[in-house]
Amino acid sequence: MLLIDAGNSRIKWSLVDENGVAMANGALEHERDAADHADPALAAWSSLPDCASAWISNVAGASVQARIERLLDARWPASPRTFIRASARQCGVTNGYTEPEKLGSDRWAGLIGARAAYPGENVLIATFGTATTLEALRADGVFTGGLIAPGWSLMMQSLGSRTAQLPTLDATAARRALHGAGEKPHGLFATDTAAALSSGCLLAQASLIERAWRDLRDDLQADVRLVLGGGAADEIAGALDVAHTRHDSLVLSGLALIARDAAAHHLSRL
Repeated sequence: MLLIDAGNSRIKWSLVDENGVAMANGALEHERDAADHADPALAAWSSLPDCASAWISNVAGASVQARIERLLDARWPASPRTFIRASARQCGVTNGYTEPEKLGSDRWAGLIGARAAYPGENVLIATFGTATTLEALRADGVFTGGLIAPGWSLMMQSLGSRTAQLPTLDATAARRALHGAGEKPHGLFATDTAAALSSGCLLAQASLIERAWRDLRDDLQADVRLVLGGGAADEIAGALDVAHTRHDSLVLSGLALIARDAAAHHLSRL
């Protein structure tokens, strides 16, 4: 099966066997070339074996969905593909959203992946992409709700674009500023503007995570595993003062479980 996690920053994919073991994986940048240019993703997929089906989470919009469809048509035209959507209940997870289908497909697949990875545990999932998202998953598999905030890079870009005297930093420039200034994001005050901007936004992310984790632990009156993933997880992990676990493939793991669950339901009807 081909598993695809299409986010706002990039597309992650994995080809797995019938047991969910990865045979190949990678990441694709969002294509910004003209439509008549050869898609560089085809080179990445050209040497892969045939796949029986494709399971896709796409939160990046219609143009990315169209690109994925073109790639699949070009490489595996006969393989069926499923763009997943959140549901009220699936793979041992119960969706606590007022309108379950409005939950992002990536967050839903990530919850299913976390339920399988940490069975019987209360989990807070923190994912750091274009947006920072938080999901609270109880030990009984109930998703009780979440939070969404601007991601680290988006925070810095917003400040740079809306203020006259602040630079517009991306994550690469921010890491360079922090490293060059010798800053450590543990409450230290920066001595130049780029480092101050980078560290301030980083500490804002860390403070949100710590507050959410402590509140969830207090609400449940039980231990909560904090699980981090996403492009800025390394930096934010360094700013945290609470224990945490790293897992960068929850969405892909969840997609594999959704695919296997669908296959099991199909066989049960035969």
